[in-house]
Amino acid sequence: MGHTSLEKLIRLQRKTSSIRNICILAHVDHGKTTLADCLVASNGIISTRLAGKLRYLDSREDEQIRGITMKSSAISLHYAAGESEYLINLIDSPGHVDFSSEVSTAVRLCDGAIVVVDAVEGVCPQTQAVLRQAWLENIRPVLVINKIDRLIIELKLSPQEAYTHLQKILEQVNAVTGTLFTSKVLEERAVKEVEVQEALSEPSSGELVYDWSAGLEETDDSHLYFSPDQGNVVFASAIDSWGFSIHQFAQIYCQKMGVRSEVLQKTLWGDFYLNAKAKKIMKGAQSKGKKPLFVQLVLDNIWSLYDAVVTRRDKEKVEKIVASLGLTVMARDLRHSDPKVLLSAICSQWLPVSQAVLCILFISEQLHTV
Repeated sequence: MGHTSLEKLIRLQRKTSSIRNICILAHVDHGKTTLADCLVASNGIISTRLAGKLRYLDSREDEQIRGITMKSSAISLHYAAGESEYLINLIDSPGHVDFSSEVSTAVRLCDGAIVVVDAVEGVCPQTQAVLRQAWLENIRPVLVINKIDRLIIELKLSPQEAYTHLQKILEQVNAVTGTLFTSKVLEERAVKEVEVQEALSEPSSGELVYDWSAGLEETDDSHLYFSPDQGNVVFASAIDSWGFSIHQFAQIYCQKMGVRSEVLQKTLWGDFYLNAKAKKIMKGAQSKGKKPLFVQLVLDNIWSLYDAVVTRRDKEKVEKIVASLGLTVMARDLRHSDPKVLLSAICSQWLPVSQAVLCILFISEQLHTV
């Protein structure tokens, strides 16, 4: 780390309002440590090329040998959001059930969390456990659906199929959150019932009125769920150095399409499509057999990039993509025998995963404090 960065961290340590403690939670092998590498690389501590290979926060020898995180480890990172600067104490926690006590400790130390879910495997037992842990500590995490590259390379899904698959992953995660919410409401109702029973058994001069219908129906739980348009979901491939939120693509397309970013924020995910003739965004993509905006404006572009770089290795198309995105790629990356090196070089500039994750943490925080 450079001398200037060190001075910034020391200065920020004295300003407690600018300090955030964030932990990364997930089932084993869902990509926590690779994501942590990307976040560490954003501060210039390690090379972007080594992110995912170095496993920087797995500092113990047995962790490196076994390739899994066994002890929680932390690092301080500098992050600038507009004119504001923050000191992020990032904690990478284990994903294996044998080390769940490490996760409990990490969550209790933190005021924010990143829950990582493998795009192929979906919600696993430890995913449920960490979501519950965050819930009990009253932390509202952000969700990172990681390893989307597996949908392209391994499962060979089309963008439309991938969109349907990602919707199912979100439903799985939200089902866990829904169960936790229901349990909480029912527990609170049970406590009220006990209090009422005790009150009824005591002599009272006035008539006691209790609304037995109070419960799930009256409680607004919409803010608890993960939804891209709510600003608490990142789609990513940490191993290929890319990640994005709906917010980022709304910013990219608002000028190109002449549509307000707030409108795109609400329509880029969901049953919306672009009516080219009317030049309007309309609802009902599924019933009309149209491509949802998320597929047309986001996934199609990512799939095209993988097709050009990894599948067909089309040099001319790659050069066109790089030029259209206004990126600078080194000649050695263009000539590299491993296409993933070139892919990472492009994606780390176009959609850097560290920027997406850190940015959404603070967007999410602002939404929750409104």
